Amino acid sequence: MTTDTTTTPPPPLPLLKGHAAEYYGWCRQHQLRFQRCAQCQTWRHPPRPLCHRCHSFEVEWAAVSGRGVLHAWTVVVASMDPGLAKDAPYVPAIVALDEGPRVASWVTGIAPEGLRDGMRLQLWFDDVTAEISLPKFRPAE
Repeated sequence: MTTDTTTTPPPPLPLLKGHAAEYYGWCRQHQLRFQRCAQCQTWRHPPRPLCHRCHSFEVEWAAVSGRGVLHAWTVVVASMDPGLAKDAPYVPAIVALDEGPRVASWVTGIAPEGLRDGMRLQLWFDDVTAEISLPKFRPAE
């Protein structure tokens, strides 16, 4: 029996445990939601049990519009992870959402040289498996 060594490994995916399970559960429903303090309305991202402003444990998962601006990015031309090699070049980025939270994601639908600081972006969901949909962004229409 021979082993096929040319098979591309799958890309790394988030572990669906704890707060990540809740976050990605909403993403699977194509809703981008973040924790928000039910007492003072401060966003909690990344998710955590305690509000850093008022120290409340009260929390809600509040929806955001999915619109924001490109805050920071890099271009990966040769991925160190074999599961992402086929996607190169790709653009990991920080998107500042209109509501306030910043989220790490990917920007798609535009050549890397077309990216500009502060450009308007809109959310879309990449259904990578039956259980996981990743929030990604593209230039706003």
